[in-house]
Amino acid sequence: MKYIGAHVSASGGVANAAVRAAEIEATAFALFTKNQRQWRAAPLSTETIDEFKAACEKYHYTPAQILPHDSYLINLGHPVADALEKSREAFVDELTRCQQLGLTLLNFHPGSHLMQIPEDKCLALIAESINIALAQTEGVTAVIENTAGQGSNLGFKFEHLAAIIDGVEDKSRVGVCIDTCHAFAAGYDLRTEQATAETFAEFERVVGFKYLRGMHLNDAKSAFGSRVDRHHSLGEGNIGHDAFRWIMRDARFDGIPLILETVNPDIWAEEIAWLKAQQQEVSTA
Repeated sequence: MKYIGAHVSASGGVANAAVRAAEIEATAFALFTKNQRQWRAAPLSTETIDEFKAACEKYHYTPAQILPHDSYLINLGHPVADALEKSREAFVDELTRCQQLGLTLLNFHPGSHLMQIPEDKCLALIAESINIALAQTEGVTAVIENTAGQGSNLGFKFEHLAAIIDGVEDKSRVGVCIDTCHAFAAGYDLRTEQATAETFAEFERVVGFKYLRGMHLNDAKSAFGSRVDRHHSLGEGNIGHDAFRWIMRDARFDGIPLILETVNPDIWAEEIAWLKAQQQEVSTA
């Protein structure tokens, strides 16, 4: 079964994310459990936790359908020791918040070398950061998101994801989220069903579907291979509809959150309905 949704606002309290997801008939959702552009947030109260769990139960969302995202400020591969420690502490807090809410996934961008250390050193730092955080928490899987490769961000090659996973001690608590816009901008072709099949064959070879814990379904305003991260609505960008239709018909994407981060929230309900409809159609490929 496909879990299809969007990254909805948690404004006014995390419980509201479940309400907003239900309003657009989503069967999955993503959220920030705190302000994504601040280092610190007030601890979750017992009341907030209970309200979130009650809302998820009311609207039939299980942890398998929810993909929280951490703060954009965190850089688990930071080349400067003090800044790295600050990011590691913040990441532990993000995992802890998910644990308190009964969630089992935490999506994050791997990190950036800031042109100060080699790629392999940065990837090793990211893996070390994950190990440190997992040792201080339990029950939550660290889900590495591929990037477009903008600036000094790592994670734009499947090989980067594989290298990080290789350095994580507890393989049962690490996974990946593939963002289609990021993959396309990084040079993985998704413009046809054939190209999409070939890209995910490479993903299987380098990383493995056993590590796939979620997807971000975004079309791309940015050009193929541009290393620029600019999302678009489904079918309106340079990827088109074929890749998303193909994903909806492939059972390897069942049972994980498939999350829209497209640019127009006003049409999320329509995009979700379109994605759902693709499952019923017989593929002619």
